[in-house]
Amino acid sequence: KAAWQAFKDKDAAGFKKVVSPKMVGVYDDGIAGMKKELADMKKWDMKSFAITDYKVVAAGADTMVSSYKVTIAGIFDGKDAGGTFNAGSVWSNQSGQWQAIFHTNVREAGVAPAAQKKE
Repeated sequence: KAAWQAFKDKDAAGFKKVVSPKMVGVYDDGIAGMKKELADMKKWDMKSFAITDYKVVAAGADTMVSSYKVTIAGIFDGKDAGGTFNAGSVWSNQSGQWQAIFHTNVREAGVAPAAQKKE
């Protein structure tokens, strides 16, 4: 939730605390790294987000895989980008700090696409 809240608040420093600088994002508009995530953050006017159906599985002592649904209300680059998305992240414990190293989300099937954008 901290990564989503920091993104919503356009808090780049807070986002960088919980997301690895080497992160990889896979979205319908391409592959993203930290630079693109921060650029996209500026284009968002996210009103709210709600995370449900959160599940996490350990993939070793220092790696966790999470899956969940996130419902977003907001505007990206001037267009409605709200909707419900199926999402997943991989988290790695980096020197005692959990950070996201991978993230993806895709609009839930059967939902009319808006501006088809992530976080």
